[in-house]
Amino acid sequence: MANSNGSFGLRPLMKQGSAANSTGTNNYTFYEIANGNTNKIYQGSPVIPLSTGFIDIVGAAAGGTVGLLGVFQGCEYVSSTTGKPVFSNTWPGSGADSNHPIKAIVNDDPMQLYVIASDASLTNEAGARAAVFANANFSTATTGTDTTGVSLGRLAVSTIATTAALHLRIMGWVDDPENADFAAAGIGMVVRLNNHFNSNNGAIVAGTPSTTGV
Repeated sequence: MANSNGSFGLRPLMKQGSAANSTGTNNYTFYEIANGNTNKIYQGSPVIPLSTGFIDIVGAAAGGTVGLLGVFQGCEYVSSTTGKPVFSNTWPGSGADSNHPIKAIVNDDPMQLYVIASDASLTNEAGARAAVFANANFSTATTGTDTTGVSLGRLAVSTIATTAALHLRIMGWVDDPENADFAAAGIGMVVRLNNHFNSNNGAIVAGTPSTTGV
């Protein structure tokens, strides 16, 4: 039976570890999007830091080559048409009053775990188990749905490997009876950001991924 999961990008699940707050999320930080940035950014999209001090969506469908800063959760800005504040799941790429900042809410904790739907079959549970602790890239990381403002990003099953530069570290999958058909796309894979800009690893901060899978 086909899984019910659609595409939703990276959805915060819990924090890695056993601290008191490991069942939820924290470290949502406000960053700024440059006024005049025409790139749409959707809720659940991975974002990167820019040398200008702003953030942007990743530069390629597979995730690009820059260490990820975190996951976009929404934004607020002042409408250039109405002069009123707008709170949105997505940055639409236009419509902001240039006299006011575009504030982006980003989950930027390196220890945050996320759920992301697989884009293809994992064959069976053994296939999914073999993927745990390996790395993977995104498929369609730069697109989303304008009506909901939610990302269409998925985990690209064909990229699963130990390659250091891959952006996602697979930690497991969600035990969900409605999304348990390993022979179909849509398994909710639990991941963390493998090459995080805020990691303590200086090589990653410098933009050189250095974390390999097992």
